[in-house]
Amino acid sequence: MSLFPLRRRGPAPDHRLPAGLRVYAIGDVHGRDDCLSQVERQIGDDLARRPVAGEALVIFLGDYVDRGPGTPRVIEQLATHRFAGLPARCLLGNHEDALLRFLADPVAGAAWLHWGGRATVASYGVDAGDDATVADPRRLAIALAEAMPAAHLAFLRDLKVTIELGGFLFVHAGIRPGVALDRQRREDLLWIREPFLASTRPGPHRVVHGHTIAEAVELLPQRIGVDTGAYATGRLSCVVIEGTTAEVLA
Repeated sequence: MSLFPLRRRGPAPDHRLPAGLRVYAIGDVHGRDDCLSQVERQIGDDLARRPVAGEALVIFLGDYVDRGPGTPRVIEQLATHRFAGLPARCLLGNHEDALLRFLADPVAGAAWLHWGGRATVASYGVDAGDDATVADPRRLAIALAEAMPAAHLAFLRDLKVTIELGGFLFVHAGIRPGVALDRQRREDLLWIREPFLASTRPGPHRVVHGHTIAEAVELLPQRIGVDTGAYATGRLSCVVIEGTTAEVLA
């Protein structure tokens, strides 16, 4: 007889997409329009090899701006809401959120310039100077807002924080374990690392996220991490999900 009685557990969560749906989930782009073009070709090749019997959708997991040189070209493409001939849905990342906060309050949001924002400013043809956060953040924010096409700003302001499809949840950073989806803090959805990354607790959703860079895509039972640091590594990763199956697009 065991000294430690077995705990009763309910049925395992059914982490499954709706029937007939295929999702291509793409990690953090960070201004690498060259990597974006490569992934578009890979998805096209995959669709040619394995035609979709039902519907297919592309989901971008946030962080399109900053660090890389091609932010305007990335946003121009994503703002069409089509990618590789498929409908595309785009989530808000913490870098887009920081950019919008900088435009709304340049002094409070000026720290954004030091962790990737300067590349975005330069990519729109605006001179950030040597130390823009100290110099004149208000003037810089006005110049950036004037340089950005209205369609780019509208795209950024319309980004959603989560997408729920069957037993999968798509979000930029992750979720706080043990907290219902409707009670999650926006800050956690955009910024969280721990305790989310370390948690092995099964939840109602298998979470598909970016935000935290890993050497390779992390295909774990409770979560799928898709950020492989494209801005530095040149590897923009994509995961293909159908039913309960998820695999890395090669």
